[in-house]
Amino acid sequence: MYCVSCRSPVCYQCLEEGKHSKHDVKALGAMWKQHKAQLSQALNGVSDKAKEAKEFLVQLKNLLQQIQENGLDYEACLVAQCDALVDALTRQKAKLLTKVTKEREHKLKVVWDQINHCTLKLRQSTGLMEYCLEVIKENDPSGFLQISDALIKRVQVSQEQWVKGALEPKVSAEFDLTLDSEPLLQSIHQLDFIQMKFPVTVPPVPLLQLEKCCTRNNSVTLAWRMPPLSHNPVEGYILELDDGDGGQFREVYVGKETLCTIDGLHFNSTYNARVKAFNSSGVGPYSKTVILQTSDVAWFTFDPSSAHRDIVLSNDNQTATCNSYDDRVVLGTAAFSKGVHYWELHVDRYDNHPDPAFGIARINVVKDMMLGKDDKAWAMYVDNNRSWFMHCNSHTNRTEGGVSKGATVGVLLDLNKHNLTFYINGQQQGPPAFENIEGVFMPALSLNRNVQVTLHTGLEVPQCVKQPKLPNN
Repeated sequence: MYCVSCRSPVCYQCLEEGKHSKHDVKALGAMWKQHKAQLSQALNGVSDKAKEAKEFLVQLKNLLQQIQENGLDYEACLVAQCDALVDALTRQKAKLLTKVTKEREHKLKVVWDQINHCTLKLRQSTGLMEYCLEVIKENDPSGFLQISDALIKRVQVSQEQWVKGALEPKVSAEFDLTLDSEPLLQSIHQLDFIQMKFPVTVPPVPLLQLEKCCTRNNSVTLAWRMPPLSHNPVEGYILELDDGDGGQFREVYVGKETLCTIDGLHFNSTYNARVKAFNSSGVGPYSKTVILQTSDVAWFTFDPSSAHRDIVLSNDNQTATCNSYDDRVVLGTAAFSKGVHYWELHVDRYDNHPDPAFGIARINVVKDMMLGKDDKAWAMYVDNNRSWFMHCNSHTNRTEGGVSKGATVGVLLDLNKHNLTFYINGQQQGPPAFENIEGVFMPALSLNRNVQVTLHTGLEVPQCVKQPKLPNN
């Protein structure tokens, strides 16, 4: 037997001598069975834990594989998002370069127009001066006095045509374009993973980028962006513009872009614009209002997209001629519905006494016959001796005075008074050609292969013109 307390064997002599009198003593067989049962129970517990450990190892190995796969997926997603940002920046760079190119072309065009216009005026003034100097040499007082009054008036008118600012460049050599990349750089530096989700509400107020908002002719361009660190998603924007006369706002653009150009506005008008953003939660508040002023005068060219196929354009679409002996029509790129506008056409070539026609038209005017023969055009057609006004094939107000090579035809469209007036070499040709005209009109010209004409635009309305000749009916 064993002593329960000290686990040592117990003999009967020790038991009699009282050496284990304070200990419990059990039989050897009972102790063996009890310990065996305890060991078995402990082994079962360890076995269960070992089984759980094996299952946990399998789980960890699966987790390793999932982490590897998810890591690759997230890397691919991150690369795709960064590539998309790079692509967007590349596209924006291309747009900015295009804008710089357009600005350069615009400046070059303005300067060339000034060169051509000034050269023409200088040529006319020089010719007049040379003629007057020859007249001054005349020794016959009576002959001199017969023409001196008319010459004095012509010289005075020529002097008055050099209006204030005519000998000043209309554009500077500097490019007023400043790229504000700081907000983008800050956004790039702050680019990070979102660790928490924000509740979706309406978008905040968009920020108008005033340095990118501009006007050209009768078009306005507006740009905006969302404020930095804005977590609310944006599904699109709504751009509103008033009528240029202090009237109510109207929607002119709805979409996802943050840059928008609106064409076909009134010249010499002040427009107010504002923008707001929207998402699934609703429409956000309006931005601040930006005020934009359209050009006082119109710059335009002949329009190759709407011209008859026989029309031949050159000189950056400012010079027109034709492949056909029949009259063909070409329109300008500008459309007018308000204000006063003036442009000139210089006759570069005039052979065999053709009848070119100058005037205005609707966009759907017939293109394969003389301007003014249908009800969509109002024109003056002219030969080398006389001119006539024509609309709906009705010929009126025959006036003496034609064109030849080097002549200049002026067109004055006054939509405040709703009339149309023509000039040849600075002199009004007859009375106002048409009155009570309303709607949208485009500059128009018809000619055949015997004529070549160059368009001059961006001109101020003449301040002084000669009195019209009386028509001969």
